[in-house]
Amino acid sequence: MAELSFAWLGERIKRQDAGSVFLIAPLAAFELVFFVVPFLILVRMSLNANADPGFYQPAWTLEAYRAVLASGLYRDLVVFSFELGVVATVIAVSLALFYAYAAYRATGLRKSLLLFSIILPLLTTLVVKTYAWRPLLSPNGVLNDLLVGVGLLGSPVQFAPGMVGTVIGQVYIVFPYAVLSIYSVLSTMDWDTVEAARDLGASRPRSFLEVVVPEALPGIAVATVVSFAWSVGAYAAPSQLGSGAQTTFAMEIESLMLTQFDYPTGAAFSLLMLAAMLVVSLGVMRLLTGSIGGVEGV
Repeated sequence: MAELSFAWLGERIKRQDAGSVFLIAPLAAFELVFFVVPFLILVRMSLNANADPGFYQPAWTLEAYRAVLASGLYRDLVVFSFELGVVATVIAVSLALFYAYAAYRATGLRKSLLLFSIILPLLTTLVVKTYAWRPLLSPNGVLNDLLVGVGLLGSPVQFAPGMVGTVIGQVYIVFPYAVLSIYSVLSTMDWDTVEAARDLGASRPRSFLEVVVPEALPGIAVATVVSFAWSVGAYAAPSQLGSGAQTTFAMEIESLMLTQFDYPTGAAFSLLMLAAMLVVSLGVMRLLTGSIGGVEGV
């Protein structure tokens, strides 16, 4: 009888494993075709001995990697890209936390409007919605006219093209994703926990910082990693709203590939930045995950 039971259990596990493989197979095939294969092609391209993009060159070399690592220009581009990533991430996640909290506390039509307003930008083409900031932030744009008209500015200020416009555009791009990441976690929070903290004497700001923020940490972690990764690799905002001084590594890679036709250097630069962003993102996730564990332990 026991042998029959074990045999039945074994068959059931095999059927479940087969079903799991059947469900995962389309996703695995998609990842293989659209991520793994292009990634391997990029790796091979970075090892080419000359600028020819062909993949069957007999000679392999690490010269492209040495050129990238030895270049002061590329180091400056990397530093600026990471600075932009940090600034845009801090602003976007900070604002997203309060917006997500407002959407969580709202009810009825107000909640619907808040959520619809954050989803609406996702339905617009990235380049179009980024370029739409130009007439708003330019020296003769709407924002300058408004600030000069109310007396806050004596003369127009050039927000875009420039660093201010680049940051605003990048925050605008990643803000919806940060909000949705945090809101998805807050929507599962029991409001009675906050009420209990207030009944025990906590003020509204203290209950927000000591109850709401710890509950939202998983969403904040996701929002931080997504915003940072997207902002470090920014292209649309700095190209549309920045000046020549706001050049990111993504813009330089585009120039290497499509203007200078230096495929090995562009591929090597891409892979090095991918590795750097992966390391930093894992570090941020580990740090924030540790914070979540510490909060739960308390």
